[in-house]
Amino acid sequence: MNVISLTVPTAEEMRDLGVRLAGQLRAGDLVVLTGHLGAGKTTLTQGIGEGLKVRGPITSPTFVIARVHPALAGGPPLVHVDAYRLGGFAELDDLDLDASLDESVTIVEWGEGLAEGLAEDRLEMIISRADGSGEERGVRIVGVGHRWSDLVLSAG
Repeated sequence: MNVISLTVPTAEEMRDLGVRLAGQLRAGDLVVLTGHLGAGKTTLTQGIGEGLKVRGPITSPTFVIARVHPALAGGPPLVHVDAYRLGGFAELDDLDLDASLDESVTIVEWGEGLAEGLAEDRLEMIISRADGSGEERGVRIVGVGHRWSDLVLSAG
């Protein structure tokens, strides 16, 4: 298991982190995002979408549960899932994500405790607000499995 901890001062830098992370993502990758409402999960995903060059706009899929963003530049599509309203793994399984998992980059917001079963190799990202007010966030990236054993990512 590979663990990286970063401090991300602004929403723009959260988006930039997503763009940099996209440079390391490929078809078949699963990213599980955890964090309170407003932590920056969708902002990070917007950056990943920008880096992957997928069709947007990327917005929180809370009410549609899952949204597919096709690739515009020959890379993998982005499957963006919001598991907040799902009642458990059975409902996540009903989305049939494993049918597209191998050819897409799949991001599951609110996926902790639900989405880990989708792939042995995955990135688990926990975003938390830093103490005090303001935009600063702490981001803990846990690379699970051989695929992520050598992940190197720095802030800004």
